[in-house]
Amino acid sequence: MGVYEGRGQIAKGIKELMTRWGETKRDWDDVMSEALERDHLIPLESDARNALGAMEHIAQILSQVKRDCGE
Repeated sequence: MGVYEGRGQIAKGIKELMTRWGETKRDWDDVMSEALERDHLIPLESDARNALGAMEHIAQILSQVKRDCGE
């Protein structure tokens, strides 16, 4: 699997998770759900977005390396 494929899978997974969480919040809205969101889901989403940015940067570097090596 290449960097772009992995990046796409992570982006799709995070989008699906946050969509499902939005659906869940409609029925589960208490102190525990707020704690789960605050302590786990929001940091996870932020970390995933940072990872996606890093993966994009790595993909650009790999493309440049391939061009420089004549591939």
